[in-house]
Amino acid sequence: MVKIHNKSDKPDNIILKENNIIEKCKKLEDDMPLFFRDYFIFLKNSVSLSSRLAYLEDIFYFLKYLTEEEEKFMGFNTIKDIDLETFAMLKARDINYYIGEYCSRYYKDINGKEYIFQNDNRSLARKKSSLSSLFKYLYRNEQLENNITDGFNPIKLPKSQPDAVKKLDIDEVSILIEVVETGKGLSDKEKIYWNKTKLRDKAILLFFITYGLRLSEIQQLNLSSFNYSRNEFKIYRKRGKEALMPLNKTIQKALKEYLEQERPQINHLDEENQDALFLSLQNKRMTMKAIRELVKKYTSIVMGTTKNNGYSPHKLRATAASSLIEYGFSIYDVKNILDHDNVTTTQLYSAHRKNLKRDIIKNFEWED
Repeated sequence: MVKIHNKSDKPDNIILKENNIIEKCKKLEDDMPLFFRDYFIFLKNSVSLSSRLAYLEDIFYFLKYLTEEEEKFMGFNTIKDIDLETFAMLKARDINYYIGEYCSRYYKDINGKEYIFQNDNRSLARKKSSLSSLFKYLYRNEQLENNITDGFNPIKLPKSQPDAVKKLDIDEVSILIEVVETGKGLSDKEKIYWNKTKLRDKAILLFFITYGLRLSEIQQLNLSSFNYSRNEFKIYRKRGKEALMPLNKTIQKALKEYLEQERPQINHLDEENQDALFLSLQNKRMTMKAIRELVKKYTSIVMGTTKNNGYSPHKLRATAASSLIEYGFSIYDVKNILDHDNVTTTQLYSAHRKNLKRDIIKNFEWED
């Protein structure tokens, strides 16, 4: 157990989560070549923690590929042993083959079983971005003579289409709330757990469909996040941004019922979980996986499908965005609430109003 000496405004659980990511980054950095050191410092101060980890994982996997598949790198005992002179021999075509051919579909033996791994263009574009960042920096840092990224093949990404937005309609949201309130559609075994967690589950779903919060933002909520005298609560967005969100009557009522009737008292919890808002039946802070499964379970009942095909928390974020726009709020207001970087993202939900085409044509009669 890591003891936290916290002098910042951030709650301990977020400090601990960030520390876990930092430790993963340090472990990856320790296993990679020493001549990457300056790049690691650059990465540390230029991108978010989660992006830093993603970049390092992509780069580590690329180095692993080199030592296992590329003849001139097979002589190195470990990834860390790769030297700059050999690394500088890589050409753009080597990277293009790795991303376009090897990463798109490859086999791996895991515990005696052969698995097929496949990446779509979005995943390949992220791997390309990670490697581009590395090679561009080494060139700027005068460690490589040429900027080979100019020769990287482009990767075409599909444009987001409004009709492809997956979300619940407003009438389906009403059914979702009814399901979590009544247990309708749950199996007898599921109802045993539902009777113990229905108020918690309802509060979680309401946070998703009211504010369009991200999964991590809900999972990190604490009792201390709320200021009831001001009717607001604090969340921590991507890249460490803080935001104050207002409380409405629906959320206040759901929280009050959960806290008074279902959530264990603080003296029954260990110190680490006393401040956590949403708890598991084991009296631990709910994991993101548990919340994700909860959302998929209830949405699958609404849509009449299997649990595996139920909607993810991000689909409820889309539901909140579309519902707010359908109720008449401007895309700029919705952009602010959902923390979109660009208003074009919000416009995608605006274009997906239910029956929009029908409403337009109905009110566009030439004979009238």
